Amino acid sequence: MISKTFLKETRELMRDGRVRIAFLIVIVLLGVAALISARQYKNVNEQYELAKRSERAIWDNQGEKNPHSAAHYGTYAFKPKYPLSLLDQGVDKYAGTSIFLEAHKRNEAQFSAATDQTGLARFGDLTPDFILLFIIPLLIVLLGYNSFTKEREMGTLTLLKSQGVSAWRWALGKWTALFFPVLIITAALFLVAGIVLSNLDDFGVFSWSSLFIMFVVFVAYYIIFINIVLLISSLAKRSGISLVVALCIWIIACLAAPKAASNIAESKYPYPTRQEFAANVLKDKKEGLDGHNPWSKQAKLLQEQVLKEHGVDSLHQLPFNFDAYRMQKGEEHEAEVYFKHYNYLKDQYIKQSRIYKGLAAISPYLPARFLSMSIAHTDYATHWDFADAAESYRIATQKFLNDNFAENSEFGQWSYRADADFWKELPAFEYNPPELGTILSDNRSNLFILGIWLMASFGLLMFTTKTI
Repeated sequence: MISKTFLKETRELMRDGRVRIAFLIVIVLLGVAALISARQYKNVNEQYELAKRSERAIWDNQGEKNPHSAAHYGTYAFKPKYPLSLLDQGVDKYAGTSIFLEAHKRNEAQFSAATDQTGLARFGDLTPDFILLFIIPLLIVLLGYNSFTKEREMGTLTLLKSQGVSAWRWALGKWTALFFPVLIITAALFLVAGIVLSNLDDFGVFSWSSLFIMFVVFVAYYIIFINIVLLISSLAKRSGISLVVALCIWIIACLAAPKAASNIAESKYPYPTRQEFAANVLKDKKEGLDGHNPWSKQAKLLQEQVLKEHGVDSLHQLPFNFDAYRMQKGEEHEAEVYFKHYNYLKDQYIKQSRIYKGLAAISPYLPARFLSMSIAHTDYATHWDFADAAESYRIATQKFLNDNFAENSEFGQWSYRADADFWKELPAFEYNPPELGTILSDNRSNLFILGIWLMASFGLLMFTTKTI
């Protein structure tokens, strides 16, 4: 019965011109989106490699210079573009791609793609994740809204009941007929993406296991929609009613719920404005040591402490340059200030994420979206991790420069110049994103909620089909 129903439903879908057109449109959109994303991915990574080499060459070829001048001269940390961003760009469009690393200041990531776009960008981009998250669920609605209602309208339901057909086998045949074409489209896209990404050289580490887990997440997401659409069709009396209700569910799940979750999270745990954040940082900076101000109270206290520790009565008698030592201590104070205030931002982000996870019960879109972005390394958590790694590198760089200044010059010797080859001793900035196991562990709640949606929708569908 399952196979017969599957073949019948498949033939009907293939005969329906609207279905063929819908499939063709989705396949064309997926192909165009994948092609555009692949080209963009390759271009961005080529720019990343070029910028990384160029910036390092500029740093290495500064020539003889005072180390603290080099600290203010600064350098850049560039955020890599990861392979699976080809399928899900996540927040990469809005998050910056590079961070300027300089003395006394922690900068935010700059040069996001969104800042270069026109007002038309608010209507959305044609990307694979847009097709996967929005268009394919809509296709499921259009394919399955009349799966059961057409049997009532054509009078075949009474005939099937009179023949003693098993309700669950009949329903499973319809479910399989709806699931199979969606599975084929999704599998084809992921397979093509895997082949393309695995053949790209030097553009990030590609992982088939990460691609497979992302594929499983999207398949689970589609199964939930299939179950919901068939459930509505089994309960509705007419196809028109079923279509309207299914479209309303799609709008609520894919459009309204994410926006509502964002607004609720932002209103409950708002971020400070840029002006408030800068003012709070400046206030805390002034309460501590300023490495450039030798006449401040904190500088005098540090001077007394260092003289006492070394048992001397003059800064000239110290075995290092106190000016550089003081600047390093100032750097450490400022780093603590930035650590405090950026940790507050991170705490707000974590609290907002909990709101999102709590509201994931009203929409399967939310857990699927968060899992997809996390696996693709295009979520805010990865961006925060990159920003923290860049800040750690900035702090280590300042210590590297100030220590050289302190150890190779005397107090007041601002004319000191580091060797031209000294800059090459600074290790290059490298960032490695979280491993797949860590990502899945951090997303346990999203996996759990997606699993609950899966089991609950299956359970309700099987229960309602028994009463048809």
